[in-house]
Amino acid sequence: MTSETLYAAIEATWPPAAQHRAGPWTLREGRGGGKRVSAATAEGPVTVGDLPALERAAADLGQDPLVMIRDGETALDALLEAAGYDIVDPVLAYAAPAAVIAREAPPPISTFTIWPPLAIMEELWEEGGIGPARRAVMERAVGPKTAVLGRSNDRAAGVAFVAIHGKIAFCHAVEVTQRQRRQKTACNMMRRAAIWAQDQGAETLAVLVTEANAPARALYASLGMAVVGHYHYRMKRAPRGQSS
Repeated sequence: MTSETLYAAIEATWPPAAQHRAGPWTLREGRGGGKRVSAATAEGPVTVGDLPALERAAADLGQDPLVMIRDGETALDALLEAAGYDIVDPVLAYAAPAAVIAREAPPPISTFTIWPPLAIMEELWEEGGIGPARRAVMERAVGPKTAVLGRSNDRAAGVAFVAIHGKIAFCHAVEVTQRQRRQKTACNMMRRAAIWAQDQGAETLAVLVTEANAPARALYASLGMAVVGHYHYRMKRAPRGQSS
């Protein structure tokens, strides 16, 4: 998987409401959907003189100046650091062949693929901090997509969103309710997602996780997934005396 393929799949399966150009920047209009759909990316060489255009365009959208730093963008990273932009949320992309993850099927009635999501699935997302603005991102995704419901102890226990771009199925918004954790719910949901992905013709299952989320990283590694890319954000530091 190339970096270009990876980032294209991330964009297509978790899309912003709109994109805007300002000089060398592509700005994403997130409408409250989180950093991934609100971050700008550089589409060519950037100088310090290009930062005011970024900051004005972000302000016009009612968003903070936020830039995604992708693999290989070391010069951009250094420029933004020198300009007072702090690192936020380093993220890792894990992936594996769907066939590897689907090799062991989840137990009967432990997982279901459902679209559109049931009310209980939206409640589980809400509980995990994935509110209407982020669920609207799921609605915007085109192409094959589904939601996975995980069950444990005869109760709804977890939920995830899966969408396909090309041959890559991406899992997003993976949530397991606090009271039902350590029941293999997330593992079962990932296996169900892989089976569904194969049925739709996808060859790879991928997921994003913050570097700080050690339990999730251990889970994905246990499923045979490996790190295939990473990114982080740079956000302009608030002036002294103001909250960030």
